[in-house]
Amino acid sequence: MEFSVREAVAGDAHRIRDVHLASIEGLGSQSYTEEQVAAWAHDRDPDEYPIDSENTYFVVAEDETAVIGFGWMEPDAGEYFQTEVEGEITAIYIHPSATRHGVGSRIYTELEAQAIRQNIDSLGLWASRNAVPFYEAQGYERVTDHRHEYQNGIEITLVEMEKQSIR
Repeated sequence: MEFSVREAVAGDAHRIRDVHLASIEGLGSQSYTEEQVAAWAHDRDPDEYPIDSENTYFVVAEDETAVIGFGWMEPDAGEYFQTEVEGEITAIYIHPSATRHGVGSRIYTELEAQAIRQNIDSLGLWASRNAVPFYEAQGYERVTDHRHEYQNGIEITLVEMEKQSIR
């Protein structure tokens, strides 16, 4: 499968949302119930992706016809991490039709390279249970599990992970 990775632009927002929903709905059921997947996918607004934020490095992967994946990195990790990390991989989502073709790994490599360019030494993330093996393959270690609450009190378990040395 041929694809390229580039920095996202505002005009990508609807295609990013479409990939996000397809990924949640198509892959989330591997680790979560139908009710949990529906809560996770609910109310994704294309205008809420931080594509133009100065504090976010946001990339998309695309083939000849469509956006097939996306991810973003923030140089300042959120206060919600229990581990001490500098930066944060906030999301990597791949369209189900593009999984197992190196798209996620390529997006991750680009996000980590940006972190290195910004002199960040460590990264953290909260992974869905189905994404844990992917991040372990990138050198991440589990820290702890968290319960994240979505609409109507529906909760899912996310796994906090860290990579203490990205250099």
